[in-house]
Amino acid sequence: MQTEDSQGGSPSRRAPTYPEEFVSTHVPPVDLAARLEKIWPVSRRTMVQTGAALATVTLAGCATQAAGPTPPPVTAVPSPVELPPSTVPVTLHVNGVRHRIDVDTRTTVLDALRENLGLKGSKKGCDHGQCGACTVLIDGRRTNACLSLAVMHDGDQITTIEGLGTAEKLHPMQASFLKHDGFQCGYCTPGQICSSVGMLAEVKMGMPSHVTQDITAVGPLTEEEIRERMSGNLCRCSAYPNIVAAIVEVAGTSGGRA
Repeated sequence: MQTEDSQGGSPSRRAPTYPEEFVSTHVPPVDLAARLEKIWPVSRRTMVQTGAALATVTLAGCATQAAGPTPPPVTAVPSPVELPPSTVPVTLHVNGVRHRIDVDTRTTVLDALRENLGLKGSKKGCDHGQCGACTVLIDGRRTNACLSLAVMHDGDQITTIEGLGTAEKLHPMQASFLKHDGFQCGYCTPGQICSSVGMLAEVKMGMPSHVTQDITAVGPLTEEEIRERMSGNLCRCSAYPNIVAAIVEVAGTSGGRA
């Protein structure tokens, strides 16, 4: 059937229409599975078999590469940067005696005293600068020897517990600790005594503490001041009252004031 264009143009062809009864009785059903098999003749079984074959070939290739010849070793290229020496010579003046030793650059003052010079009086407690058992005097100032490297003190004057006094003539602080029984096990005692001596020197220089009321005026060295200034030295035996008493006696005889 042909119709003319609405604008007077050439006739156009309209798609034919058929009654529903005609389609159901004259149009044959379409077998989509059969038509798809003609276009792509691959079944699920074929896909599985093909995948298994490809996997076998891939694994065989990997095994062949693994069993192949070992690659040549990589030759290390020497670094053009000159590494620092692992040991250096250091001069330490310990208890009035000059010592020239070669130490590892990581060696602490405490290890140099104990291991290189054989001075076992200074103790290694926490090795973190928290207990004060390693306290020594370096150029007159009390120092945690476990936190200070030996190479930092080349040429410095170091005083340990062995250098404060002798068995025949004790240092006044040593004698006072004995008199007031300022120790029990004795492990922290060398650090306590060295720290006490250094603390009294700080007081004489007019250095205030955290509890000093007036930092511009020099007041009496009270027990509160002593406890605060000695708070960095721990005594696990809790001999603190006797330690304070020993320091008070020495401070009174030496004129120590805070």
